[in-house]
Amino acid sequence: MFKGLCLILAALLLTTQASADNLYRYKNDVGGTVVDWQVPAEFAGRGYEVLSLQGEVLEVVTRQLSSAELENKDLVKRLQQDAAIERARLAEWDRFLLLRYSTVEDIDAAQERSLRELKIRLSVLFSNRRSSRARLEKVLARVADLERRGEAAQQQDLETIAGLRAEIESQSRAIADREVQVLAVTKEFNDDRGRFAQLQDVVLLRRSLSRD
Repeated sequence: MFKGLCLILAALLLTTQASADNLYRYKNDVGGTVVDWQVPAEFAGRGYEVLSLQGEVLEVVTRQLSSAELENKDLVKRLQQDAAIERARLAEWDRFLLLRYSTVEDIDAAQERSLRELKIRLSVLFSNRRSSRARLEKVLARVADLERRGEAAQQQDLETIAGLRAEIESQSRAIADREVQVLAVTKEFNDDRGRFAQLQDVVLLRRSLSRD
């Protein structure tokens, strides 16, 4: 009975929101994001976002809780807080995207510029490491030649070897850090691209509804 009451309340909520011309964003069975003027009953219990006609996130509705979960007041409070935080995060993200970009192509161009700069820095680091390795090989060859002749390596060469090895290690760490940064920047722009495409879907749907 309690579960049935929850479903009725959820249906009433959807009806009220739909009458206010809100849009909804939810996940379908295959994990795809759908923007529509209503949430099908079979998906409503999974949670969804309520959008304004401009695409702004008005509310994040969490998944339907079981009777046992609803009795856990701490859990309900935490989920409500998480939903409020998520709504604020998404709203801020959307504002950032709409202020910064006009089209998906703008995002692609910004990504290309950012990655180009990072790849130039990576190229410099790789070049510096190649140079350091070449110098190290030269000093090692000189020391090996001395040892073949039964002569002791000079202290200066030993110190140079230690310094170059430390330099190469530092350069390798810097390269690894830059490569991680490239992946992070790529993911960030891909996320922005996907989110912006969703915002465009809202605009297209709004125009379609207006024509209807």
